[in-house]
Amino acid sequence: MRREARAIIALALLACSLSFIKFSHCESTGWATPDQYIHACYSDIPALFGERGLSKGDWAYGNGADSVEYPVVTGVVMWVLAQVTPGGDNDTKNYFNINIFFLALLFIASALLVFRIKPEFSYLFPLAPAVIASLYINWDMWAIVSMLAAIYWFDRKKLLLSALALGLSISTKFMPIFLLLPIALIFLRRKEMREGVKYIIVTSLTFLLINLPVLLTTPEAWLRFYTLNLSRGSDWGSIWYSLSALGINLANLNYLSILALLIGFTVIAIHLLGLEATPSLASVSFIVLAIVMCASKVYSPQYVLWLAPLAVIAIVDKRDLRAFWVWQGAELVYHVAIWQHLALVTDAKFGLPATGYALISLVRISATLYLVAALAARAQRSSQRGSQTYNPVREFLFESADKYP
Repeated sequence: MRREARAIIALALLACSLSFIKFSHCESTGWATPDQYIHACYSDIPALFGERGLSKGDWAYGNGADSVEYPVVTGVVMWVLAQVTPGGDNDTKNYFNINIFFLALLFIASALLVFRIKPEFSYLFPLAPAVIASLYINWDMWAIVSMLAAIYWFDRKKLLLSALALGLSISTKFMPIFLLLPIALIFLRRKEMREGVKYIIVTSLTFLLINLPVLLTTPEAWLRFYTLNLSRGSDWGSIWYSLSALGINLANLNYLSILALLIGFTVIAIHLLGLEATPSLASVSFIVLAIVMCASKVYSPQYVLWLAPLAVIAIVDKRDLRAFWVWQGAELVYHVAIWQHLALVTDAKFGLPATGYALISLVRISATLYLVAALAARAQRSSQRGSQTYNPVREFLFESADKYP
């Protein structure tokens, strides 16, 4: 086992090095536009270092409308690392390098957690090309590692540690809050509702304790992340942006995205409740977050960092590897497409027009849903092994009326 773990660490180090090589071009040119898009090495880290006042030593939530647009733990990380960044002409480069050092450590830790959860397929995470391409775009790894820890501890019945880790992860990036849906359904399946209530209370209290100091001292800056996400229109990578780019403009976007989420959650609930055996959180987390990302108003390129480890821990059969690599291929093509489209938008001589970008975005979303369907079908077949064939989604949608006159 130690030899396998060392191999995973080696693969993770290789992935971090390859990602550094990819991003190093922008570091050498000072992240100039449109060059940073042409060479696909854009990162939020140097961009927000100056734009959010971190380069001047400002508190992350002390600049009103120019405060950081992230939950509290990410904002604190951004600020603390800015405080230890050497100043001078190279302060932006120094800030970037300090940040990616910690992101690399978190990536290695995440790879080891994936190894602990699903050792037979854990090599897929550090080898995933879209993961390598996206590693240093943002601070997402700070939330991903605590999310994976929450999943690991939950499936090993260490519920207090899991709830604390999930509360920390939600306070870092908020996305993991949607894991409370499968967690609640798993507790329901186990008939452990009291434990479920305790879990949600601990998660909520952890979130509250982390957020309360910033909420009480700078409430407007604390709310900025949430108001921006509620008020934003269709954004990069989303199905809604793609449809708009293709000339299909839909009104009431907030309601449509919420409706799409509710439909997705309903199908997920029917699927989970229809399984013969109670699923593990590791086996269903990918399905939940993938549906959230496909239905939301933004589907950023670095979201592959969230989905890749969840897809790996959900794989139960080698036959699902084809769907995984199809999805990774679509993610990699999209990774190139968004930067080439942004290059054209920022006055590069060449780039990808909006129609091409929209079509590639839809292919990416389709590939994500293809992997969701493949993993859900595999879970369904595994659950039905030795029992009568039963498809709860089909029955709910198409056959339930047959039971009534």
